[in-house]
Amino acid sequence: MRAIWKGHIRFSLVTIPVRIYNAVDTDQTIRFNQLHKEDNGPIGYEKKCKKCNKPVPSEDIVKGYPYEPDRYVIVEKEDLDKLKLKSTKIIEIEGFIDAKDVHPTLYESPYYAGPDGPVAVKAYSLLAATLKDTKKMGIGKVVLRDREDVVMIAPQENGICLYKLRSPKEVRDIKEVPQLDGKDIDKKQLELARNLVESMTTSLNKLDLKDRYNDALRELIEAKIEGKHIVEVEEEAKPVVDIMTALKQSIEQAKSQRKPMEKATGEKKKMAAKTNGKEAKGKKVKAA
Repeated sequence: MRAIWKGHIRFSLVTIPVRIYNAVDTDQTIRFNQLHKEDNGPIGYEKKCKKCNKPVPSEDIVKGYPYEPDRYVIVEKEDLDKLKLKSTKIIEIEGFIDAKDVHPTLYESPYYAGPDGPVAVKAYSLLAATLKDTKKMGIGKVVLRDREDVVMIAPQENGICLYKLRSPKEVRDIKEVPQLDGKDIDKKQLELARNLVESMTTSLNKLDLKDRYNDALRELIEAKIEGKHIVEVEEEAKPVVDIMTALKQSIEQAKSQRKPMEKATGEKKKMAAKTNGKEAKGKKVKAA
């Protein structure tokens, strides 16, 4: 795993050398190349100036910030290097909070933090254990890919995970969504819906969270490579039913899908009989 950032996590007078890694495996994503339909030639990306219509090599491209229509302030690499923010090399923990204080809409990207060398292992492990023991999350800032981001530092197993957070100003107010008028809910429907949720309650590791579209797409590609015929299976349209009927049918379906308790068979019956026999003998000895 290749590190994308190297620096320190610091809180108060404690400094821990760390390396940051991408937590998301982007290699699992299927990507397509654009091709010319006539001869399957790859489509290239040529950077052109919209003013003179000439191709521009990478070394002649600069960053410009538009402060007025068609007027830009040019920012060179040397200008960016002069921004001596601590967060370019240090993640300064500003404080510790409860995870529930961070709304899910603020989560953006996960990263892993690991110790940078054997000397850092002890302090790194101590921070991970402390976060896990106190059930707290550290909040700090770091510069990744030319911008400063707020990050939440959280324990994960024996390590530390960093979540890049959006600014609350970036997230729209849910009240902007149309037709959220707070319509009164029918109490009977609410009770049935609650029963359905309770009957479907499980744990995350028991759910099938595979990317079925990605798997189907990979199978399609492999089939086309092998020259196989692709067969499309259409899903039958389900009849529309009223919400009360749908809730009742859903509850019955959820109940029927529950696994029955496993009955003792074969060896389990023998073991149970032996255990019961020993207990019975023990009771007779005590009685005597």
